[in-house]
Amino acid sequence: MWSASEEALLAGLAAGDQDSAVAFIRRFQRQVFGLALAIIGDAGGAEDVAQEAFLRAWRHAQAYDARRGSVAAWLLAITRNLAIDALRMRRAEPIHPERLMSMNLAATDVAPEDAAVASDSATRVRAAIGKLPENHKRALVLAAFYGRSAREISEAESIPLGTAKTRIRDAMLKLRAALVDEETR
Repeated sequence: MWSASEEALLAGLAAGDQDSAVAFIRRFQRQVFGLALAIIGDAGGAEDVAQEAFLRAWRHAQAYDARRGSVAAWLLAITRNLAIDALRMRRAEPIHPERLMSMNLAATDVAPEDAAVASDSATRVRAAIGKLPENHKRALVLAAFYGRSAREISEAESIPLGTAKTRIRDAMLKLRAALVDEETR
């Protein structure tokens, strides 16, 4: 069961097979929690997002389309969207984007074992973001970590809406390529 393909585990999860569900969660729990922690910034919120991500994967397993990407990419997209939604619900006081980019994105109030789980993923994401061109980095940080829409980024950066959308899209594509490239090494 533990060596089954991602697609087989997802199918088992959708069918209600308990062994598949356990294997599915164990296979992806570090990645899901790590991404949620990198975006949310606190372990409690990241746990809530991770739990909801697995619940949504179970509920919507039939919506997975292998032609659009791997199960891991699909699950991490769910996680990212949930984490951004959680951030939007908070609506914290804005921080200047340059200050946000200079901050260490890892949370400091995390238990050591949780920090160890998330550290590798967060380090890889920060390194990949750091390699992006400055204008792409700003757009990505504003969209992914700040939860800003393309229109809000356009206004904040004094650029056309189409340019903001292009920067966000290009940054996401470059980030995905960098992370996939690093995983295959």
